[in-house]
Amino acid sequence: MARISFSCLFPVSWHCSLPSVTQFSRQRVALLVIFIVIFLVILVAVVDPTIWSSRAGRDHQFRRYLDQIEDLEATDTKDTKLNYGIVIDCGSSGSRVFVYFWPPHNGNPHDLLDIKQMRDRSSKPVVKKIKPGISTMAATPEKTSDYMKPLLTYAALYIPKAKHKETPLYILCTAGMRVLPESQQTAILQDLVKDVPQEFDFLFSEAHAEVISGKQEGVYAWISINSVLGRFDHVVDAVTVGTQEDTIIRKRTVGIMDMGGGSLQIAYEVPKTMTFPSAEYEEVAKMMLAEFNLGCDLQHTEHVYRVYVTTFMGFGGNFARQRYEDMVFNETVTKNRALGEQKGINPSTPYVDPCLPVGHKDKIQRQNQDFHILGKGNWESCRQLLEPLLSKSNESQAYLNGVYQPAIDFPNSEFYGFSEFYYCTEDVLRIGGVYNNEKFSKAAKDYCSMPWTTLTERFNNGLYSAHADQHRLKYQCFKSAWMHRVLHDGFHFPYDYPNLKTAQLVYDKEVQWTLGAMLYKTRFMPLRDIRQESSRPAHVSWYRISFVYNHYLFFACILVVLLSIILYILRLRRIHRRLARASALDLLLLEEGVHIVAEPAIVR
Repeated sequence: MARISFSCLFPVSWHCSLPSVTQFSRQRVALLVIFIVIFLVILVAVVDPTIWSSRAGRDHQFRRYLDQIEDLEATDTKDTKLNYGIVIDCGSSGSRVFVYFWPPHNGNPHDLLDIKQMRDRSSKPVVKKIKPGISTMAATPEKTSDYMKPLLTYAALYIPKAKHKETPLYILCTAGMRVLPESQQTAILQDLVKDVPQEFDFLFSEAHAEVISGKQEGVYAWISINSVLGRFDHVVDAVTVGTQEDTIIRKRTVGIMDMGGGSLQIAYEVPKTMTFPSAEYEEVAKMMLAEFNLGCDLQHTEHVYRVYVTTFMGFGGNFARQRYEDMVFNETVTKNRALGEQKGINPSTPYVDPCLPVGHKDKIQRQNQDFHILGKGNWESCRQLLEPLLSKSNESQAYLNGVYQPAIDFPNSEFYGFSEFYYCTEDVLRIGGVYNNEKFSKAAKDYCSMPWTTLTERFNNGLYSAHADQHRLKYQCFKSAWMHRVLHDGFHFPYDYPNLKTAQLVYDKEVQWTLGAMLYKTRFMPLRDIRQESSRPAHVSWYRISFVYNHYLFFACILVVLLSIILYILRLRRIHRRLARASALDLLLLEEGVHIVAEPAIVR
């Protein structure tokens, strides 16, 4: 038994109390109040629908902005609802640990977990790196767990102790481990699987430690950038992807290109139905196409993505320079033998290199002898010399390195370029961001034509990016020409392509492939939460019974509210009419009374 009381303060204070009611009566009263509020909201929306439509887009943008701000704030570890996850990137030069967190799933089976990178009290990302790479444990695999211990201890300090047993840990090894024999890879991973659970309570099993392929790494990177950009949110700004027979309504995803020092990688979404030049190319393409479902349920096929991913070893900026120097040395030595010259071998007659700044002197060693180079600084000539390094096939499509590449629908595409794509445009040219071929070509030509002394002076005066160094100044001319060649002649991007952005940070955050790995590994977790939610007993909350099962009660209450309002309006109109009639009758009687009084006066 309970007493319900309503109070409201106005110029005159009102107070209303209802007698004690039962649990069932209290539910009906509360339900009625809820429906009245809903009706008023609907009434406002009908009167002025622009209230909702005009602000919907701005509200979505504002929420996206707030999410970006929250991403940069310190993680609230006191919130017991947060979940945590750990990914360790075991690269060739070292290993890094990344700690992520996410709130409970929102219940929408079409949404991924809202995974963000954890930040400490100073709002700095929880990341730690150790050197050397894990591949150095090949000779002593029994010490691998000792090698990994500093990273795991670091992560354990930031994750609440009570959450350790439910925190998944993934140890993913990349390039450094790929070059090891399979037996050594297995020995290193087995030591981790055996020893890590003995010292740490993280959710870790044999399936959580693996050597991933370059294809997997590319897919994870593609997932990361599209997740940060919100391209997996299938709510607004959706476009149609696919054929008319099999269409999928969702946002357009972006492709990525990443040029490091040693390798080049590209990844982008392709249609489900594709035509291949030949059966041979079709077999090759199957090795480079990755099809995966990011939905929390495999039955939700609208979340299936088909991505082309390939890595070109030796096509990175630094390795391409080495290949170029090898090519120049071999060609020069061959010509020297034929003509009896000493070009490049004798310091007085150096090889004139259009890919180095004007006046810069360099010396390299090949086949145990010195090779002298003098910079000429001609960007266009440098581009022409780089043509053989693309190793293109003889077909009309002329694929980069002879590797089949599905056609890109350039008018309906968008790409991001990372690493060398960004460094070449920003470090010294200072035009990073939206790529423009004419602007980039002019800036690159101007840079290459400057004397080395002028470039050094500008560098000492701080006119270049803080990330620029002597190595960048020396090889900028070559790398900008190589990037341009790869982009337009290797990947066949149109010269007027407007949708390429070169970037290092997205929303002020460094995007790592480890985020994509965490999203992919946890994609089925929301399904578990949704099933747990749907399997709860029906008596947990009375309002669920009322809303979900009592449909007739819902519509009956709405009907009662509507009828009450209509009857009230009709009654007001009836009263208004009666008052109007009474006023007219009084006026008529008043006029007749005046005439009756006036007539006797006229007779006299």
